[in-house]
Amino acid sequence: MIAKSSSILVTGDFCPVNRIANQIPDDRNGTLLNDFLPVVRNAGLAITNLECPLTDEAPGITKIGPLLKAPADTAKTLADWGFGLVTLANNHVMDYGLPGLVSTIDACTRSGIDHVGAGTNYKEARSISYTHVGDCKLAVLNIAENEFSTTHDNTPGANPMDIIENYRDIATARKTSDFVLVIVHGGHEMYNLPNLRIKNTFHFYAEAGANAIIQHHAHCYSGYEIFNGVPIFYGLGNFMFDIPSKQDSIWNYGYAVELYPGNDPLYRIIPYEQCNGEAGVKLLSLEKQVEFSNVLSILNSIIENDEMLDNEFNKHCREVKNMYSSFLEPHSVNLLHYMRNRGILPAFLSRHKRTLYLNLFRCESHREIIVNLLEEERKKRT
Repeated sequence: MIAKSSSILVTGDFCPVNRIANQIPDDRNGTLLNDFLPVVRNAGLAITNLECPLTDEAPGITKIGPLLKAPADTAKTLADWGFGLVTLANNHVMDYGLPGLVSTIDACTRSGIDHVGAGTNYKEARSISYTHVGDCKLAVLNIAENEFSTTHDNTPGANPMDIIENYRDIATARKTSDFVLVIVHGGHEMYNLPNLRIKNTFHFYAEAGANAIIQHHAHCYSGYEIFNGVPIFYGLGNFMFDIPSKQDSIWNYGYAVELYPGNDPLYRIIPYEQCNGEAGVKLLSLEKQVEFSNVLSILNSIIENDEMLDNEFNKHCREVKNMYSSFLEPHSVNLLHYMRNRGILPAFLSRHKRTLYLNLFRCESHREIIVNLLEEERKKRT
């Protein structure tokens, strides 16, 4: 049995909404964690992804996608459960702007919880978290794929995925610590595999000096691999994210990773189900553990094979084709989308315009200008 002082526990997305929101203020004893509570409390350092700002601020920013938040005293409950660090580099941390971010950081600080991955400017967001776990000097880097939350300048936000600067930060951390943990918020929602871009990016991070790489965001668990001795976990799934309409689906199952620097084995996987019927988290039954292991083995075998991995991603792209085609159409009328998807109406975009879009989005130089212009226009309207 590994001693408490030497282990690092990492969980996925924590978003205390719906039934969780009603129960969490009075759950300082960890009732919502059930038999998962000892896992958290026995870890030398327990980390979770805080998928929403802790704030009472309103209104939220203008963005695509839902605005999420939870009361500031949620941090106290997390601390009482046993969490010592939250990752903030995600696509919701800036849902309520700078006031929401400041409120989140203040709430965590008051509760004795450290944070990493976001700040009032790019330099702060990029900061590496250093701490000692037993005799190990641990460095934690937290990175988010670029959506509305990330910063690249003097504005507040999350630490962005920028593989050149990320590489430099990992290399710096490797020189100044014993163990480098990179936690990434990214991937394709509700798709339980990485694509080749993600796989190659994480291999690059490993070559820079990461000792372990863990990803969350997709709201479903994925597989993992060992690359040059570095374990890479491509998706933890939700840790606690209650959507009552989702039951016994990929939304409700995930796993935590516990790392043991300097030990063999280096890690263990702890599968659980969350908000599946009852609100909260509980370890899988023996029967469900067998099913979980079988699925994980299949995912791992696909990740090992680049051709299979690419084929699966192409299949996923075909499955979401209608949704993304609707995004590109120059209107937002649901009835027109419905009729187009069923062949009743033609697409409003000509073949020439689609070819133009392809070139604008595929070429880095064109894409930079498009993003810059759209960002400037968004700023004018907010």
